[in-house]
Amino acid sequence: MPWSRSHLEMADTYENYVDGEWRASETGDTFEVRNPSDTTQVVAEVQQSSEADANGAVEAAAAAQDEWADTPGPARGKFLRETAKRMDQRRDELAETLASEEGKTLSEASGEVGRAVNIFYYYAERAMDYAGESYNPSAQGQNLYTVREPVGVAGLITPWNYPIAIPAWKMAPALATGNTVVCKLSGDAPTVYLKVVECMDEATDAAGVPDGVVNVLTGSGEEVGQPIIQHEDVDAVSFTGSRQVGDMIYEQATDAHKRIQTELGSKNPTIVTESADIEEAARIVGGGAFGVTGQACTATERVLVHESVEEEFVDALVDYAEGVEIGHSVEDPGMGPKVSESELETTLDYIETAQDEGATIEYGGGQPEGSEYEDGHFVEPTVVTGLDSDATVMQEEVFGPFAGIMTFSDLDEAIELANDVEYGLAAGIVTEDHNEANRFVDEIDFGIVKVNEATTGLELHVPFGGMNASSSETYREQGEEGMDYFTIIKTVYDSY
Repeated sequence: MPWSRSHLEMADTYENYVDGEWRASETGDTFEVRNPSDTTQVVAEVQQSSEADANGAVEAAAAAQDEWADTPGPARGKFLRETAKRMDQRRDELAETLASEEGKTLSEASGEVGRAVNIFYYYAERAMDYAGESYNPSAQGQNLYTVREPVGVAGLITPWNYPIAIPAWKMAPALATGNTVVCKLSGDAPTVYLKVVECMDEATDAAGVPDGVVNVLTGSGEEVGQPIIQHEDVDAVSFTGSRQVGDMIYEQATDAHKRIQTELGSKNPTIVTESADIEEAARIVGGGAFGVTGQACTATERVLVHESVEEEFVDALVDYAEGVEIGHSVEDPGMGPKVSESELETTLDYIETAQDEGATIEYGGGQPEGSEYEDGHFVEPTVVTGLDSDATVMQEEVFGPFAGIMTFSDLDEAIELANDVEYGLAAGIVTEDHNEANRFVDEIDFGIVKVNEATTGLELHVPFGGMNASSSETYREQGEEGMDYFTIIKTVYDSY
């Protein structure tokens, strides 16, 4: 049946997926997932799971691990490929579900779904050629090589802001390398990935996958996330979310001698130099700041503008913000709502704090007016000036459509200001001067560096990760390094 908006008017109840079957939580409780564009609409009901549910999922994964590890790489790749095919067939449905529960516009949701599909296809192929390396030995009559083996059971804790892409880029490399997985989805936007799990469930029969390889639950961090992290059978933990929670998880995992990977928040700068094309710079900054409603860990929030072009740039960015059409996500406006009331209130509180600290609101700063916005979590794109680097909103992550502008007099000052935060995920520069670009790349303390591009927008086959407080700095995600995280090397000396 073709997908239509009417499907969302009949909210389905989704169960957990554990040990090859769909299971209701032992609590018997569910919770509603609501549309942030129209909170009167229930997108789905999902399980309010418990510690017992989490423990059962880990036990299922541990029981299946040896058999899955012994499954040849091409067979594991077939499972991922069959999953990707089914996701591709449901692409429109997945995109509309994502838009309806998370708040991305339909175009943004479609892009994320496409990315997730391609992630599964990518790791399906990599599963066939990822094994180890051969070396030249010092002695004759000897083979010297390495093999890569799975770490074991991987616990994955994923956020709401990229609810299909992030679980995909954690789960697919873990499975490709022979690990079994237990994944806790965020309660704000779990439905789109539960539909991916439906595709995986169908693919298990086609690919002959053992029960227990994939386990996915919904519920709170305390009742589900913590038991996964702390269970003695979980060998590796991969977490994306807030710094506060991530730091706690890092300590717990390392204390238990587990492999740990965390990707946390950031406060991403873009430098606009004197040589920049100002209209192009406003487009780059506006896209990075206001795209996906600013709900990206790579979103631009600090804008450092050469003092000679400040007025021109502020005018251009305000013009860009004025042109952003705010609306209901599935109607594909320029910008959708915040994901939840709490996220909306946090953004509005930060804007109020900025004003209290002396900021000038050049544009936005509040909620749009009109009856079409009454039942949603909508906020205006906001541009502020007049703050120093140590202001609260110039140091802490707003995680909304927010651009705070400061000025600089030379590139030394610009780079110093860009690095003047605890975080270090994504940073950009807009310049026509190649020397400035190269200096920026060399001296910026961020894990992702963009020249004449928005800080958002990333390729799936290259490493992703931050520096400083943005990351545990243990392993990168995505690409081949995403597979490295889920494997351990064995070195073999074979004399004959």
